[in-house]
Amino acid sequence: MAYKKFLQIDDDLDDCELFMEALNAVSHSSYTGINDPVEAYQKLLMMEIKPDVIFLDLNMPVMSGLELLTEIKKQDVLQQIPIIIFSTSQLEDIKREAKQLGAHDYISKPNNFNDLKQILRKYAYESKHA
Repeated sequence: MAYKKFLQIDDDLDDCELFMEALNAVSHSSYTGINDPVEAYQKLLMMEIKPDVIFLDLNMPVMSGLELLTEIKKQDVLQQIPIIIFSTSQLEDIKREAKQLGAHDYISKPNNFNDLKQILRKYAYESKHA
């Protein structure tokens, strides 16, 4: 599935910057990054943002990615948005739990920019051939 409106929820500003640059390099999809999971949840609930897909980090302060995933999936207006866990964690138990909670996919954050572009090509709308 190709998505036009990406939301990334990740407390790491560098990871968000890299994600945005990679997405812009391979597609014309729009990008929103929010570093605070509670703020992201409130904006989603208030319909201030309407993403086609959410890339969600797991390790964040105040509210973990799994907690946020659980809350989103409880909401009728939000539960249809595909959520892709995008994390450094590669533990099988965590991957399994994320899937059970309703995650659409689980991607381990890549170590380099080209790998990130390859990953995003699979999800982005109007992929560029860069």
